[in-house]
Amino acid sequence: MAIDCCDQDLTPAVALFRSLGDPARLAIVRRLAHGEARVVDLTRALGLAQSTVSKHVACLRDCGLVDFRVEGRQSFYSLTRPELIDLLRSAELLLSETGSAVALCPVYGTPAEVAS
Repeated sequence: MAIDCCDQDLTPAVALFRSLGDPARLAIVRRLAHGEARVVDLTRALGLAQSTVSKHVACLRDCGLVDFRVEGRQSFYSLTRPELIDLLRSAELLLSETGSAVALCPVYGTPAEVAS
């Protein structure tokens, strides 16, 4: 049975892609795809302020994409679903095929630099 795309509620999918649409959050997810990390580890690896990392990790937790475990006084963050790693891999494959088109998209891409 075919599913009419107009009958599906796309709100959850939109929320998922928005949660990954921020460069800091996407960088955090990509780092956590390699294994759990503390906020201090993410701060060092990504060169972001602790408050920025904490804010984005909290957002990813609220979305159910990241969770944590406590060990002593430290929290170790990890991805909640291995399917997220598959999604990232699929996106990287898609970008390897269409990267320049996506990067030059007039709405979401980065404008091409004008040669001097």
